[in-house]
Amino acid sequence: MHRSLALASILPAAMLLALGVATAAASATHAAPGNAQSVPADRATTPIHAGTSNAAASGVYYEIFVRSFDDSNGDGIGDLNGVTARLDYLKSLGVSGIWLMPINPSPSYHGYDVTDYYGINPQYGNMQDFERLLREAHKRGIKVIIDLVLNHSSDQHPWFKAARDPKSPYHDWYSWAQPDTDLADISATGSPAWHALAGAPAAASSASPAWAPDTYYLGIFTAEMPDLDYDTPAVRQEMVKVGRYWLKKGVDGFRLDAAQHIYFDLRAQQNDPNILAKNLAWWSEFRQGMNAVDPHAYIVGEVTRDTARELAPWFKPLSAVFDFPLATRLIDSARQERNLKLGRTLSGIDAAYRAVSGRNGVDAPFLSNHDQDRVMSQLGGNAQHMRMAAALLLTLPGHPFIYYGEELGMRGVKPDPDIREPMRWDRDADAPGETTWKTSTSHDGPDVSVQAEQADPHSLLNYYSMLIHWRTELSALRDGAVSAYPIANPHVAAYRLDDAHSHLLVVHNLSGQPQRVTLRPAPAAAFGTVLRQSKPGFSLAHHQLTLPAYSTAILR
Repeated sequence: MHRSLALASILPAAMLLALGVATAAASATHAAPGNAQSVPADRATTPIHAGTSNAAASGVYYEIFVRSFDDSNGDGIGDLNGVTARLDYLKSLGVSGIWLMPINPSPSYHGYDVTDYYGINPQYGNMQDFERLLREAHKRGIKVIIDLVLNHSSDQHPWFKAARDPKSPYHDWYSWAQPDTDLADISATGSPAWHALAGAPAAASSASPAWAPDTYYLGIFTAEMPDLDYDTPAVRQEMVKVGRYWLKKGVDGFRLDAAQHIYFDLRAQQNDPNILAKNLAWWSEFRQGMNAVDPHAYIVGEVTRDTARELAPWFKPLSAVFDFPLATRLIDSARQERNLKLGRTLSGIDAAYRAVSGRNGVDAPFLSNHDQDRVMSQLGGNAQHMRMAAALLLTLPGHPFIYYGEELGMRGVKPDPDIREPMRWDRDADAPGETTWKTSTSHDGPDVSVQAEQADPHSLLNYYSMLIHWRTELSALRDGAVSAYPIANPHVAAYRLDDAHSHLLVVHNLSGQPQRVTLRPAPAAAFGTVLRQSKPGFSLAHHQLTLPAYSTAILR
């Protein structure tokens, strides 16, 4: 370790690693979807287990929209073999897990309306391609979690097609309006809650409309996504079976889409404790079902609530939930170049989650995802603010999530297809592996590509790699308990991270000017060694720490 006045090297070796990008070597063979109503007997369920090469894993997950990631067969659409071809890039970046957005058959480009919960989207490949991806990821110590869309199916799913007949056993798998239903109800997502079957007569908006029961169904997102009814035991049993099927295949867990909306259907139910209790009861049942196959499965839920107090109860049935309020705080702090009570916020989050889970380091922080404007766009294209947002994210304990292309500084603003655009690997947009299913609207140019940023040691890509590799080297960055470290300077954010192996102080200068801060005397005087720094210009003497503009340091 370096002495306090002999600062650590400004660019650790991890930052200068060549981020080797494998070329796509295999073409995907396509298979038609299997029988959607039961687990096909010919689909092998021998698990493909993770290897042991991730002992010093960073804990970072990387979200991938397969359609936009890498095209291995030249049809313009990303596929599973393309993801496999890029595993060496992900390994070099330092991530220890990937989250695949929906890979099941679906009539939509995004896949969040599933027609076969046991199948692979034929545009992405087949089950053999997926099994190969699992094997190759696990060889590299990379875990694989997949999107599980259990709140609703597609209206093209055989279940829903059968459910249109009130006499079908599948009719009870969905929620149907009754004579006392108000068809004008607004859903929890802000859209119309009830939708007419094709050919149903128009209904009045009163509580006693002139329409026949069972002709209007609940779909809180869109009419194409009818909600499944989890008060029906057969639905719960089937979805436990779905989860077990994929765990037996070898996946390491799930991202649960719309986890809070299993029972939270209407806007009027926003803060209903009974709705929360029903949701938690179902996910506890699901968790127990998964434990029978893999008690270590990582299950992270999409729960869009505003405070840590509201998110904390979900840590009992689930491994984690995405920290939406923290994402807003991190981006606002970087944009405003001010410490928006980050230390106190992080300490409160850690305490709230630890009270339920009994552990530190369980949060799932992120900056943006496939439903939000890309973080570089939220920051107005400011490269320095982007770096500080990344530094804030990647020095937090738990499992930070990165949206594909975030490490390149990809831009994108809604509508949704424009924030899910093709990953740029090569300066040449027509190079092998580039997906072409959609024309780019961000106009980032060839410099926002893996090829270009690999060649520049000062690129955002190499900055991300440096920060991620810090996490493999300093355990408290992954697993530490967070506590506030008050500093009066409003442009500097600081917090402690403590675990059984190390006691660290993380300090960020969020501003474009050098800042000087005074570290507290004993017992805090132990923070006298700078272990990591993001750029040159730091100095530490007599408890006075000087930080260059837009910089981060880790002190021991």
